[in-house]
Amino acid sequence: MTDQHSASHSRRPVHSPYPDIEPYDYGYMPTDGKHQIYYEQSGNPEGIPVVVVHGGPGGGTSPNLRCYFNPELYRIILFDQRGCGRSRPHASQDISLEDNTTWHLIADMEALREKLEVDKWVVFGGSWGSTLSLAYAIKHTDRVSALILRGIFLVRRSELEWFYQEGCSQIYPDLWENYLAPIPENERHDLMSAYFKRLHGDDYAAKLNCALAWAGWEGNTLSIEGPPETATKFAEPEFAIAFARIESWYFHNKGFFDSDNWILENVHALKDVPGWIVQGRYDVVTPMQTAWELHKAWPEARFNVVNKAGHSSSDIGILRALVAAADDAAALLTV
Repeated sequence: MTDQHSASHSRRPVHSPYPDIEPYDYGYMPTDGKHQIYYEQSGNPEGIPVVVVHGGPGGGTSPNLRCYFNPELYRIILFDQRGCGRSRPHASQDISLEDNTTWHLIADMEALREKLEVDKWVVFGGSWGSTLSLAYAIKHTDRVSALILRGIFLVRRSELEWFYQEGCSQIYPDLWENYLAPIPENERHDLMSAYFKRLHGDDYAAKLNCALAWAGWEGNTLSIEGPPETATKFAEPEFAIAFARIESWYFHNKGFFDSDNWILENVHALKDVPGWIVQGRYDVVTPMQTAWELHKAWPEARFNVVNKAGHSSSDIGILRALVAAADDAAALLTV
């Protein structure tokens, strides 16, 4: 396997994704409650540990999240956050989300790090994954060797209003009509509350209808190239219900942060942590204003604005920038 990877790397264009690989280890980690967290490891068991923090919240991992890392240099750790992906129980079921918060997820990350006997790891996350990565790093700075972030999202009210109430609606008015459709006109002044009530209610038909509209809105606005092929998963009922329920739960609870600006207020803790911020200029899901504010508050991190790119990590400029950041981090950490 090593010889095959070596040969493919020699022909690999600069900053293109690494070849597909399969995990060498996978399993479930129990928590103190009902949740069992799915995790997997791939790449080099003796390499630089990197934990990949997926988006959503509630999005789950996918095999393509391994492709940013040189498998000869990195020990690549993926896990599904509570309620989604292959973790159990799945939030498409009628389960309470009371024990699914930012702080539970951070505790899960720490428990996984200890289970896998990792001292420090690179933390890699995009969108909601950037939120959770930053919060984890602020709380456990001594366990983070570097941060690589994409599509910065801080769960602030202004960011949520932009995407779920008014703002992005003016860029995609055609798609917005589909998002509006499940909600009566007299409730559209507060769309997030109207969706929350239905997504966490007892009417399954209303729940499914709202979940598909909520998930479809996000899936179809990710890329400046138009709806990506991966948007089809947002039309799968099981995925859509879990995704929409978990997202609306976190947004209703303000990300479980003590203040609207908690991350920026505490990001000074990361001044000595090597960091890379990758942001699409035309990201309409998590607009560049937030990434710019993080850059100003954390100037030590490398800041890369990718023109002709949106929110999707599969937009070619974003993909190449993330591969380059991972390569740079590996070079820095192996000196």
